[in-house]
Amino acid sequence: MEALAEIAAIIARNVSKDGFQATPIERLTLVRSSTVTMPMPNVYRPQLCLVAQGRKEVTLGDRVFQYAPGRYGVITYDLPATGRVIDATPQQPYLCVYLDFDPVLLADLALRVPPSSAVPSTPIGKTVSDASVALLDAVLRLLLLLDDSAARPVLAPLAEQEILYHLLAGPEGGRMRHVTSSQGRLAQIGRAIAWIGKNFREHFSIDRLATEVGMSPSSLYDHFRAVTAMTPLQFQKQLRLQDARSLMLVEQIDVATAAFRVGYESVSQFSREYRRLFGEPPARDVARLRASPELAVLA
Repeated sequence: MEALAEIAAIIARNVSKDGFQATPIERLTLVRSSTVTMPMPNVYRPQLCLVAQGRKEVTLGDRVFQYAPGRYGVITYDLPATGRVIDATPQQPYLCVYLDFDPVLLADLALRVPPSSAVPSTPIGKTVSDASVALLDAVLRLLLLLDDSAARPVLAPLAEQEILYHLLAGPEGGRMRHVTSSQGRLAQIGRAIAWIGKNFREHFSIDRLATEVGMSPSSLYDHFRAVTAMTPLQFQKQLRLQDARSLMLVEQIDVATAAFRVGYESVSQFSREYRRLFGEPPARDVARLRASPELAVLA
């Protein structure tokens, strides 16, 4: 595809070193990695991720999503997932585009764009699909504006709107429309996800969370797992462990302090669960990240 090759060339031209690169276009981020990376848990925001070169995989709960050139992922909630680059070299680096969703623009378009006839099989909050030619062309038009500062303020919002149009009109449009609704079970799950995101350091029960969002405990459990591929407590655990890892890296605090700060009462339990998620005990994992930061690029 010519458009995909041009997208890759623009990313490579604008990102000279591995990592995330903010751009002059609001909500648009470019990513480069010249090597495969270790699995890196992160909280993914509602966004589009399009891979232009290389490959990666993202694990959400018990589901694994594979990205290849020309494949895009749509994330519709703030979700803790683990990503890693699985195909990249200095000569052929991994290159991708992230576009965060503007909720106001998305909600407005959802009212004006006729829904696709495709019905999503499950309400899972993350999917991966093959990009259409129209979607690739729209992404390319947005990226070309990185080199046109005069046209950028006028045309970038139009290009972003075109991208969202193709997503809403495409096979994953139904999932995106659920996010713009303030009614129904999936809207309640969205509120549950947001509530855990604000309170994950605190102890809570399924009963309390169900009361907070106006659902029965059994309905909350079933719908939450359908959307996130995790139970609410597994979701909380991932947020706690990711937060602890960040605290140890950024603030250079010890394992016990990090464990207690994110809500654990037992350091041994924290260490067991940390190793299960990250593959190494906390101190060893943090030391490895500090020694080899190039392996820790978020995918």
